[in-house]
Amino acid sequence: MAEHHPTHEHHGHHPHHAHAHAPRAGATLGVAALLTVAYAMVEGVGGWWTGSLALLSDAGHMLTDGAALGLGALAAWMARRPPSQRHSYGLGRAEVVAALINAAAMLLIIVALAYEAIVRLREPAPVAGGAAALIAAAGLALNLWVMRRLAPHQHDMNTRAARLHVIGDVLGSIAALAAGALIAATGWTRIDPLASLVICGLIAMSSVRLLRESVHALMEGVPAGMSVEAIGGEMARVDGVLSVHDLHVWTLSGSRTALSAHIVVLSLGHWERTRAELQTRLHQRFGIDHVTLQPETATRPLVRH
Repeated sequence: MAEHHPTHEHHGHHPHHAHAHAPRAGATLGVAALLTVAYAMVEGVGGWWTGSLALLSDAGHMLTDGAALGLGALAAWMARRPPSQRHSYGLGRAEVVAALINAAAMLLIIVALAYEAIVRLREPAPVAGGAAALIAAAGLALNLWVMRRLAPHQHDMNTRAARLHVIGDVLGSIAALAAGALIAATGWTRIDPLASLVICGLIAMSSVRLLRESVHALMEGVPAGMSVEAIGGEMARVDGVLSVHDLHVWTLSGSRTALSAHIVVLSLGHWERTRAELQTRLHQRFGIDHVTLQPETATRPLVRH
């Protein structure tokens, strides 16, 4: 069953709240991208000089992560662009697309690193453990700083995708640091590729989860952690509301959720007050700011399809 009464559509938006975080997130991602690429080059030279696969892997990982952070910054900038005739919702979905690309790229990186680790297990190579550990420690400090800067924006799917890459860098730096220290102490070089394999497994689980979440958002699924039944029940408890139907909830951008619904009310004369209460409750309880509501009275005939 569907009902259509376009002359009674009312829209409630809170654009300032929805986008207040976007400029800060974009700037943070841009700075993080530049620093990550710069140190990736340092680690790459250090990995070649010391012969450390873990360090070389981490350098390659950081280089691709710098690109991922740059992509995230670009997506955050695109998401701030105003709606246009061709894109009436704006370009907020760019953040979701960036998250999808970053998650998929992460899985490809993991496959390449795992292959190199297996090759190194079969054919161990000499590693300058002490020097590798020092370079990895500096990389770890940088990655922890970037993670801290991104932490306030982790409710944004795009930033969470970029942060996943940084977490991978942190784990990679820890592995390279531990491997370098152990090699320096014992001379056991196989710890280098073994550490890389452990890190690959850990990052793969997070990457698959983010990939599924991104595809779910692009398919306009209900955002994770939300329930249409719970939202509809909360809306039905507002004074003046008799029932709620044709309720739809979906991800509009990396950090914005949209909702549309038909609201059966006691009287259209009090609709403005009811609408304001519904918008306030949806914002406070569920963080939903882009709301489209269509009021109806119980006596209005239903159009069945």
